[in-house]
Parts: sequence; structure tokens; C-alpha cells
Amino acid sequence: MTNRRSFLKQSATVAAAAMLLPKLSRAGFLSVGDYKNDIGIQLYTLSDLMVADSKGTMQKVAAIGYKELETAATAKGYYYGYKPKEFASIAKDMGMHWRSHHVMGAPFDMVKMGEMIKKMSGGDEAKAKQAMERFKFLGTVPSLKNDYQKLVDEAAEGGVSYLVCASIPVSTMDEMKSAVDTFNKTGEACKKAGVQFAYHNHATEFDQVEGYRPFDYILKNTDKELVKMELDLGWATKAGQNPVDLFKLHPGRFPLWHAKDMDKINKAPAEVGSGIVDFKNAFEHASESGMKYFFVEQDQAPQPLQNVTNSYKYLTSIL
Repeated sequence: MTNRRSFLKQSATVAAAAMLLPKLSRAGFLSVGDYKNDIGIQLYTLSDLMVADSKGTMQKVAAIGYKELETAATAKGYYYGYKPKEFASIAKDMGMHWRSHHVMGAPFDMVKMGEMIKKMSGGDEAKAKQAMERFKFLGTVPSLKNDYQKLVDEAAEGGVSYLVCASIPVSTMDEMKSAVDTFNKTGEACKKAGVQFAYHNHATEFDQVEGYRPFDYILKNTDKELVKMELDLGWATKAGQNPVDLFKLHPGRFPLWHAKDMDKINKAPAEVGSGIVDFKNAFEHASESGMKYFFVEQDQAPQPLQNVTNSYKYLTSIL
């Protein structure tokens, strides 16, 4: 029978554990259900709306329930027309946190971008041309290859935890070597500034390039503490990869995820929960991956606010 002394001792242990839980959740030790209140969004999904009315759009995002933000370039630049500190303050006033920021890895190449989009869209010439026109503003923003220190300093100014390379050419060995050099330099600069650097994948990182997969080459040839990964669950799945297998291959190296789905017919970006990605399985292995934050993203979402609302509802139903 439990006496009073042992009961009090057990109660104290439970209380101490409860106080420790918030710390453990960010260390990645809790189960699937502990992420329900930390759903994030990559604002690239709402880029046109962010250009037209950034504050109004962010208010709608906050009303849906999103708490964590990741940003990317738009026609207004990297920070939607604000200074990094200003944007961080706006987010905080709305009850959200700016956690991560996407930047280009190398100067924008319109031809290569067109080829990549054409490939991703199944050879659709019209869609590739339309996308190239839409994304031509990327030719005006700084990239890590040429301006990594400036971008690191701005990330530190904004108080973000992560600076992420959104994309960089990796279709030849020379490009892969250049990417590795850029990432190592940026990772070192980020460390000095109190920011963590990471790289975001697409499907092309899993193609064979001169006997290597860029994904493997990059992770092998970069410092695992300086260069982390933001695993895009959608693009990885489209490339035939099981995200959980990647977590096991590189445990703890994926502090960020993109919660992206791919539709069942064309394997194009879709609302979370409507396509082929096994989100439940991924979240069951979140601690193994080292995940700290995850962001809903849907490239070229046809009805952005409704799409991200539906994605949010799905995630809250499984977390």
C-alpha cells in the first residue's frame, strides 16, 4: 500500500516532470500529439497575397491558428517591404513567431529555372513560361553565393533561428562542389551570428549526378553541426524517398520540415492530407529526425487561404 511519504515523493516527481516538458518538446523527445499548437506556415504559399497586403494576410494566417512563420522572397524582396526587425515585430504583435527565412543559394538563372519547372510539371511548356514570368523577381534578390554575410546579418537582425537555402544548382559535380563550399562558409558565418544554417531540398537532389545523389554528397561533405537540412516531405516522397528512412540515415540532422503533400495523380503540390505523403508516419519519427519546427507549404496554391486552412485542419486532426 502506498503510504503518505511515498505518495508525496511520487507527486513531486510528476510535478518536476511536468515542469520539464516544455523544454523536452523543443528537444524533440515528445510524441506526435505535442505539435498541435506549433503548426507553422511557409509564407511563400501566400506570396501574391503577401505582396498585395502583407499585414492583412498575416492576420488571416494567425486567425486560422498558425503560430510559426517561415519567409521567402517575393516581388517586394525578402521581407515584404519591411526591415527584418520590423517584420519580426509585426509577427510577434499578431501572436506568431518568425522562426526561419529562405534565401536563394546562387544568382537566379531563368533558363535553368524554366527547365526545372518544365520537368516538375511533366513537360508543360506553357506552365514553365508562366512560372518564369512569375518568378523573374528572383533575379533581383541577393544570394548566398555572392552575399552570404549580408543575408546572415539580416537573419540575425530579425532574430530568426534558421537561415535556409531555398534552392541551389546541383546538376553537375562542379555545381555540387560549389554548393558545398557555399554552405560551409554560410554555416560558419551563421554560427558566429547565433543562427543555424540549413538546406531545403527539392526532388532533383535525389537524381544521380556523375555517380552521386546531390542529397548524399551535400550531407557527406558539410559539417553536420553547421549545415542542417529542412526536409521537404513532399518533394522527397515524389522522388521515391521514404522520409523516415532519411531520418534513420542522418538522425538529428532535420530540425526543419516542409509539410507538403503531392496529389495522387500528377504528384504536384497539394493540400496537406489530400495526397501521397504519409504524415502520420513522419511525425511518429519526429524525435529521430531532430525536428524542431515544421511549415505547411503548397507551391502555386490555387486558393491559398482556403488551401492552408484545410491543411491546418488536417494536421490538427492527426497531431
